[in-house]
Amino acid sequence: MFLQRSAITAARRVAARPAVARTFVTSVARRDATRPATPSEQAAALAGTAEKKVGSYKVLKGTSIDNDAVDNLNGAPRNLEIQAEEDLFGPGAAPGTVPTDLEQSTGLERLEILGKMEGVDIFDMRPLDATRLGTMKDPIMVRSAGEEQFAGCTGFPADSHGVNWLGLTRERPIERCPECGSVYKMDYVGPEDDHHHHHPPEFEEPKTFADYIKPEYRYK
Repeated sequence: MFLQRSAITAARRVAARPAVARTFVTSVARRDATRPATPSEQAAALAGTAEKKVGSYKVLKGTSIDNDAVDNLNGAPRNLEIQAEEDLFGPGAAPGTVPTDLEQSTGLERLEILGKMEGVDIFDMRPLDATRLGTMKDPIMVRSAGEEQFAGCTGFPADSHGVNWLGLTRERPIERCPECGSVYKMDYVGPEDDHHHHHPPEFEEPKTFADYIKPEYRYK
């Protein structure tokens, strides 16, 4: 009996709380708000500004930019604010704030982020041509900015066999798929000299039968 009265008294002292913490009017208004359509507008919305150019640093201009010219910064087209590697440095974050990738990224990472904001595929991540079978006279070209590039072949027609990874290098730019026979060739678009001191590999690559084939027989 005394316990029942104590429970009733305690219940009366508790402040009444509404069943809904927020009205439905604001929810409807937020749902009907216009959403950003382009990558630039999305980045501006995340940054809390109405300007499409987020920040005072250099960005890509336009949406129709030649990927070949973008990869080669020294020969960048005139419609780019980025003309050299020195332009790929962010301004950093304001004191007392946590920097974002857009504010602190540099180099190729920054170029990729700026390209995504403008809808430009900087590294051309489209799948390789699978509408034909590569031959020695007309191989399937694989663009590469490095000394080594791996290409995955799924056969012709596409997905006719499992993925076979082929290693392409500047010394051996042509490789043939051992299952379907499709030929791939590296299209090197990187710098001729990267001004870095290269050390010899710690472990020498193991020899295979391909190392003992005469050069004139390699690509026949």
